Amino acid sequence: MLRGETTTRSDLTPDALTATLQAHGVDRLRGEAAIWVILDGSDLRKPYATAMEGLQRVRRLVGGGTVPGYCTLNAIGIGPAKRGLLYHRLFSSAAADFVSESAEERTAIAAVGAALSPLGAEITWILDAGFDDVARWGDIWEQEQHLLCRLQHRDRWVETPDGAPCQIQDLAPRLVPLAQVTTDLVVQKSGQPRPKLQPATAIVSAVPLAVRWTPGRHTTAEGAEQGKRCWFVEVRLERVAQESWWLLTDRPVETAEQASEVFRMYCQRWAIEDAFKVAKTCLGWEDVQVLAYDAVRLLVALGWVAAGFLFDLGVTLEWREVRLLRRLGGGEDRPNRPPGKIVLTRGLRRLMDLLALEAVLAAEERAYGGLPPRIAAMLGRTALQ
Repeated sequence: MLRGETTTRSDLTPDALTATLQAHGVDRLRGEAAIWVILDGSDLRKPYATAMEGLQRVRRLVGGGTVPGYCTLNAIGIGPAKRGLLYHRLFSSAAADFVSESAEERTAIAAVGAALSPLGAEITWILDAGFDDVARWGDIWEQEQHLLCRLQHRDRWVETPDGAPCQIQDLAPRLVPLAQVTTDLVVQKSGQPRPKLQPATAIVSAVPLAVRWTPGRHTTAEGAEQGKRCWFVEVRLERVAQESWWLLTDRPVETAEQASEVFRMYCQRWAIEDAFKVAKTCLGWEDVQVLAYDAVRLLVALGWVAAGFLFDLGVTLEWREVRLLRRLGGGEDRPNRPPGKIVLTRGLRRLMDLLALEAVLAAEERAYGGLPPRIAAMLGRTALQ
């Protein structure tokens, strides 16, 4: 298709694409002394779809309830000057290869950990409240890597430094203010009608604690229980009427510098949210209309190739996939004008149309043993006998 020599489907597969993206992401981060890994999920919602293969129920974006769609897991690695995509997978509980959501998360953590291990860098995972699960923390600690996770369960049982059991909310009165940090955040301050990007001041406090965890928890390889020294961190935004952030980390938080770094690290989690926003709104993740599950996975993987190019995640015009999307989108080969969002979006949409056409033709061939003679002649396919 890239050379204009054929219109048959290429050998592109979602697994091959994501493996290539990960290899480039790892190579891009080589030489960094410290790497932050932002792992997060994003739902691909298809509220009006009924015939797409492998649909499951996902949470509605606004309001309660669920809609048809798919789940994705994605990880971006961030160094002091570089970043790269380290993991992507679209999955569904209705797919034949699905085991469980926790198994998908465990696989993602193991795959990224194994890929980064040879670099010898200090690895810290930055996780949202959806990963407030000691089993996932254990998967990271087994790899001798660090974590910073937003807490969802404020009644979680932990231990004080002297070993006394308590709920984490009971430690709130012991929090010690360590730092005051000012940065630009999208917040709604008191008296403002809506959120906007503006300077905000955060008070960062911390208190030590201990967490009990078990290697291989909830698996057949479950080991003996261990204790892990951690810190409970609170981030309170001044003049902002929202619940303060409660974070847990195994990185020391005993000085103003350490507290400020933890705050900056969690703010970096929005980097992956920006990538999701571009992929969904500009690259049309949720406009997918192909019927086959593998075709959906391929298109979303190609969406990450496009996002990787736009977000400087190690994807360049040397990639065949980017050049193909540029050509499908009507872009020209201009060294001084790389393809932008409009061209790459148009290329993805044309690829969507191709895969949708393939699904319709395949269904016609299965139902009737071939295509109508004139259409078959035009496409070089088997005609209906």
